[in-house]
Amino acid sequence: MTDATTTGSSEEASSKGISLADLMRSPAAGAFMGFAVVFVIFAIFGFGRNFLSLPGLTTWVNYASLVGMIAIPVGFLMIAGELDISTGAVLPASTMTVAIVSGHYEMPVLVGILAALGVGAFIGFINGTIVTRTQVPSFIVTLATLFAVAGLTLYLSIVFINNTNSAYHAPDWAKSIFGGKLFGFNSSVFWWIAAIGMFYYFLHLSPKGSWVFALGGDQESARNAGIPVRRMKTGLFMLCSTSTAFAGVLQVITFNSATSQANFGLIFNTIISVVVGGVLLTGGFGTVVGIVFGVLTLSIVTQAIGFTEIDRNLSFLIIGVMLLIAVLMNDTFRNLATSWSTSKKK
Repeated sequence: MTDATTTGSSEEASSKGISLADLMRSPAAGAFMGFAVVFVIFAIFGFGRNFLSLPGLTTWVNYASLVGMIAIPVGFLMIAGELDISTGAVLPASTMTVAIVSGHYEMPVLVGILAALGVGAFIGFINGTIVTRTQVPSFIVTLATLFAVAGLTLYLSIVFINNTNSAYHAPDWAKSIFGGKLFGFNSSVFWWIAAIGMFYYFLHLSPKGSWVFALGGDQESARNAGIPVRRMKTGLFMLCSTSTAFAGVLQVITFNSATSQANFGLIFNTIISVVVGGVLLTGGFGTVVGIVFGVLTLSIVTQAIGFTEIDRNLSFLIIGVMLLIAVLMNDTFRNLATSWSTSKKK
């Protein structure tokens, strides 16, 4: 994907549209290497405990599909220089919405799904509006939203069904589409694959994808270039919350239950996945493919450790070391990409 290079071999690679150097400068390179290392280590330690078996594979891939549905939009916001931690409250809010609307009040499942997505979109709109019209950092805004939505979900759950948890069994057709299994893989895996394709097109192929990077690079320059900064950021917050709500829909239909308890672990898992996936905390740098590898890596460490001889208590240590290494590597890959761009201009 380079225009020209100084060596013959590089020119030949460039003519084919890709080279090893291009790949090494990509934000996804570090994420892929991290995934490969973790996968190999777990495959070695888990060879005798079915890590490489279909049950072992589906365990962490199924988990990755739900986290990944949220992590990619969170990554978009981080690339744009913002952060959304309200996802930990949006997910249970959406699960309870489906359970209450379609379960307790016995309305059609599509009504419950649309209501859940509407809740997510509204929360994202509130986040985006406050962030873009005030000087309050998005971390503080979404932190406030996290607790506000979590408290409201608990309160309304008691008001409507006098319980903070609810069981819900979707109709067979909805169960097969949103919560079924194929060869052990949940429906969420296939929804995630479809989402990856759409997210990839949006960020890397559509004109608006460059706007996301511009927001994270220099917001004032982006505004001067005619990019609708407020509308774009609000849209990204709404995309993040709506994707989280859809993950909640998949979760409640898959597992036949909903809870109003905030999922604080989800917040850390999505952010860690994004950072391990090569997205810089300072914004302006990242890829969809990298985030996917980051999600898969985290899922292996957290979900597949039971298929290995590795002590479960070491999972948090592994995640901490992995996160630190990822942050250091992300700066390295950014410097490689920056130095390459500078050398080409010369």
